[in-house]
Amino acid sequence: MVPLMDASSHSELYSVTELAEDLGVTPRTLRFYEDKKLLNPRRAGNARVYTHRDRGRMILILRGKRLGFTLTEIREWLDIYESDPGQVEQMRKLVGKAGERLAALEQQREDIEATITELTDIIGAAERHLATAGKS
Repeated sequence: MVPLMDASSHSELYSVTELAEDLGVTPRTLRFYEDKKLLNPRRAGNARVYTHRDRGRMILILRGKRLGFTLTEIREWLDIYESDPGQVEQMRKLVGKAGERLAALEQQREDIEATITELTDIIGAAERHLATAGKS
């Protein structure tokens, strides 16, 4: 990938295909987040071009989705990032949301472990029943 160069600012510009390949997503994914107003690429004629800032936003979006945050939560996080250059408020919000997500995941893990135990018990009881029933 050789990113396009923006002569006016000497910053990298990426085509849809280049940015998608760079981030390991499809061009459709980029368009989806553009439709959701999380990305706002520039236009070069009919083509979309993405800046280094857009790339950074997309990395944050993908991280947020991977961690289980909603698009609304991601949008709030990105808005705070834009309005708080020192990122203090963003970090406070992140700590709160990440703590909530962690608690939810820990609860899910407990629920899964309880379900595994219950299913293991059911299988064991059924196998014992089958072994006894086969001897009759």
